[in-house]
Amino acid sequence: MLSNLRIFAVSHQTIPSVHVNNICCYKVRASLKRLKPHVPLGRNYSSLPDVDDGDTVTDFMAQERERGITIQSAAVTFDWKGYRVNLIDTPGHVDFTLEVERCLRVLDGAVAIFDASAGVEAQTLTVWRQADKHNIPRICFLNKMDKTGASFKYAVESIREKLKAKPLLLQLPIGEAKTFKGVVDVVTKEKLLWNSDSNDGKDFERKPLLEMSDPELLKETTEARNALIEQVADLDDEFADLVLEEFSENFDLLPAEKLQTAIHRVTLAQTAVPVLCGSALKNKGIQPLLDAVTMYLPSPEEHNYEFLQWYKDDLCALAFKVLHDKQRGPLVFMRIYSGTIKPQLAIHNVNGNCTERISRLLLPFADQHVEIPLLTAGNIALTVGLKHTATGDTIVSSKSSALAAARRAEREGEKKHKHNNEAERVLLAGVEIPEPVFFCTIEPPSVSKQPDLEHALKCLQREDPSLKVRLDPDSGQTVLCGMGELHIEIIHDRIKREYGLETYLGPLQVAYRETILNSVRATDTLDRTLGDKRHLVTVEVEARPIETSSVTPVIEYAESISEGLLKVSQEAIKSGIHSACLQGPLLGSPVQDVAITLHSLTIHPGTSTTMISACVSRCVQKALKKADKQVLEPLMSLEVTVARDYLSPVLADLAQRRGNIQEIQTRQDNKVVIGFVPLADIMGYSTVLRTLTSGSATFALELSTYQAMNSQDQNTLLNRRSGLT
Repeated sequence: MLSNLRIFAVSHQTIPSVHVNNICCYKVRASLKRLKPHVPLGRNYSSLPDVDDGDTVTDFMAQERERGITIQSAAVTFDWKGYRVNLIDTPGHVDFTLEVERCLRVLDGAVAIFDASAGVEAQTLTVWRQADKHNIPRICFLNKMDKTGASFKYAVESIREKLKAKPLLLQLPIGEAKTFKGVVDVVTKEKLLWNSDSNDGKDFERKPLLEMSDPELLKETTEARNALIEQVADLDDEFADLVLEEFSENFDLLPAEKLQTAIHRVTLAQTAVPVLCGSALKNKGIQPLLDAVTMYLPSPEEHNYEFLQWYKDDLCALAFKVLHDKQRGPLVFMRIYSGTIKPQLAIHNVNGNCTERISRLLLPFADQHVEIPLLTAGNIALTVGLKHTATGDTIVSSKSSALAAARRAEREGEKKHKHNNEAERVLLAGVEIPEPVFFCTIEPPSVSKQPDLEHALKCLQREDPSLKVRLDPDSGQTVLCGMGELHIEIIHDRIKREYGLETYLGPLQVAYRETILNSVRATDTLDRTLGDKRHLVTVEVEARPIETSSVTPVIEYAESISEGLLKVSQEAIKSGIHSACLQGPLLGSPVQDVAITLHSLTIHPGTSTTMISACVSRCVQKALKKADKQVLEPLMSLEVTVARDYLSPVLADLAQRRGNIQEIQTRQDNKVVIGFVPLADIMGYSTVLRTLTSGSATFALELSTYQAMNSQDQNTLLNRRSGLT
């Protein structure tokens, strides 16, 4: 794991009914429910698994253990005080951001985990925004309180300033860095002290703070508790009324349960985030963190999913991840929103419009699994036997169930004056797949191995939708499209290890885009006779630039185009325009930020829609070639954390890479350089940065936007592509 932020999802559930809490963690996602005693879970370890030793349970891939990072999300099911927890460990590297996105999509609550010495870092902001997008309540955990440079105050301030969140301090640390030995529970005014000789964190004691033994700590805790009560009262009217009516003169008399209930409501309303602290290395503070997860984060019943009303108590689940197992075939992870899943159950895939049968049902435990007889709403299920289900697919009990739900949604949509498509979108809400920014060619060791390579890429694409594979129409080569250097490197390594293929990669290329700078018109006529049928189309289009950023072309129609003509040919027109904009006139890259207006269209009776589409496409390409053209290059947001002594060489190197430095911040004893760098100039930066700083600096990259290249850089690129330089 490279990032210092993680996320959990939690679900509480009692034994008779099946009610679950889902927790996500940026490195992690968990789902809790009240435990069923007859299902044994867990493993016995001779020693505690540890990320520093390379034996973390959820980092079981060879590449993860070699690099010490998380590459793919992994789920673990374990028990905590009568609750069942499903925890998903997701990557921290920006190249694998889809893993985070698809786990967040199915969560009810989250735990964001920060490095107490670094506070909020670049990737933290990215994941926090993703959690905001999915409206996920969060609690924060300040990890590594025993690390040199750890600062509770600094980390809390960075949450307040950078994330624009209101932190509720539920704990205070007892000591920092080498002196850290425990935490104070602000809500109950108790101290928790861990035995320094205990490596697993099980040996700790909880004592009430007393005036006799801890006068200073008691005073500090009382002030923090009073401030916490005032904060919560400002955010929750019900709690404010209670405090004013009964406890306004003495906050000490306020029961901890009342305060905890109010914090739970505030957390669910996302008006503030509870903050806890500790050190995960020896499990100091992990027990109260899990208690806080069950206490403050929502259960599935507290999360109001609009689409559940369409399904009543029928099965509704979302497939959010697919893995390929050599023995069992595709394993599909599902979040169950309503109904029950059992082995040998026939299910209907709404997106794929197909029916499949679940052969086995498993509880996930990283690379090992526990077979179970059924799972109910709120749980994470691992299913075997689904051959066609992919990430983002909606799973229901039958086709008739999907149709009934669609009818209910449509009726409700008409009541609220919504368009029917919106109801469909709610039913099939899936996972947003980011666009790739790197690509390179991949070749098998021999022609005979090409089918094996295609099979491997097909399986990897199903597991990882952010990996795109296409065939180059000119060279006939297979092209890998990914999210970054590390992403493509890992895919290449997995093909070798898991599928036994020694493939060859071409040089990495940057995914450029193209646009136009002025308005142009073009006309085109297609006249062909196939058999005894004549196909005749005449088209006039206008292509013009638009200011708003749009990856797909904006399509407009002149008033002279009749509605009757559009009705029969609109799909063909759209298809032709979109296909024309897939390959621009300069580099063959996709064209964006353009509007295409259809001014005239004449169609001979009997002309096929394929011919209409081909003529429109050719006409649009003609217009794009006539216009003044511009190459757009991906611009990366960069954050480099470097020691003061190495700041100058890092800045000098970034200047040579066309870097634009926005700000230099101070973080403890380090400097943080924030700026923008073109992706083409940042390739291989990790190696250079290690060399410049003797391996002490770290950096984070994220795609910011596409910007226009200056004429000199554009000419250099075009000459290089055409082989002139």
